[in-house]
Amino acid sequence: MFENLREAEKHYVEIGEQLMDPGVAGDPEKLKNLMKEHKNLTPVIEKYREYKTAEDNLFQAKELLDEGGLDAGMKEMAEEEIKTSKADIERITEELKILLLPKDENDDRNVIVEIRAGTGGEEAALFAHSLFRMYSMYAESKKYKIEVLNINETELGGVKEVSFMVEGEGAYSRFKFESGVHRVQRVPETETQGRIHTSAVTVAVLPEAEDVEVEINPNDLEIDTYRSGGAGGQHVNKPDSAIRITHLPTGIVVECQDERSQFKNRDKAMKMLKTKLLDMEREKQQNAIASERKSQVGTGDRSERIRTYNYPQGRMTDHRINLTMYSLETILDGRLDEIIDALITADRAEKLQNSQI
Repeated sequence: MFENLREAEKHYVEIGEQLMDPGVAGDPEKLKNLMKEHKNLTPVIEKYREYKTAEDNLFQAKELLDEGGLDAGMKEMAEEEIKTSKADIERITEELKILLLPKDENDDRNVIVEIRAGTGGEEAALFAHSLFRMYSMYAESKKYKIEVLNINETELGGVKEVSFMVEGEGAYSRFKFESGVHRVQRVPETETQGRIHTSAVTVAVLPEAEDVEVEINPNDLEIDTYRSGGAGGQHVNKPDSAIRITHLPTGIVVECQDERSQFKNRDKAMKMLKTKLLDMEREKQQNAIASERKSQVGTGDRSERIRTYNYPQGRMTDHRINLTMYSLETILDGRLDEIIDALITADRAEKLQNSQI
């Protein structure tokens, strides 16, 4: 590991020198790539230099003790430095291992999130709206931008399905563990006998595809225009501005009715289609494709139940890491960092266990 780090530090210094070269400044593409590489290497190199400092401190303290002739106070200080440096080296080594884990190439991308009401009828649709609100508030807290692509609302304020884009650096890294089945347990307002009902909502989180990654034959597309529907739809669009695109070879259907402009809706729908086609291709490569389109949750299947929200107990349980929190109200208000950080930590621990670092 440390041999690789020494080479990485040399490369990091070389990149820094190239960034100072006026010739590179005149090449926007090269400059962009070098700056990205420099940014990605910076946390690793800074941590490695911290390790070297701790190692130097340990060596100097040991050298002082070996020379002898120290008074009691100096000897105690040297022994304390040795103890502190050894602890620092152990801690920094573990932090370096995490930094050196292979990075998910999609982590910095924007994401498309799809929420669909599952079993439970109107109660599931109401909870789907609660999840949409939760993710919107979380995105706002992270300074991400949210753009609704398609929404199908119910008369009672629920959402049968909603697709939205989350734009911001690291968006996928914070949302990717949300894919799966979210189960809700609560007493519906229409329930007269106070019985708890269980409903389910599915969430899919897809990294936005870059234009260069997916080529689509125009002859493979069936494009329909229609007038937007659903509660609240009348103020969103002019007649027939909503777009539905069907990709004939795969049967994938995407819709966008967010904009008044048919052209803008078509552009957004094409982005959604490319993202879904790219996701499908990834699944094929991972031998994880099934009869219906699915998504990955960490290393598991997106059809699995990942989380339960129990309203009577004010409890949220994430079943993947056995995390239970009794702060359901604040979680539904978008306070998700504690859950997401715990999922990231568990994912790193599993990768570390399986890595050769």
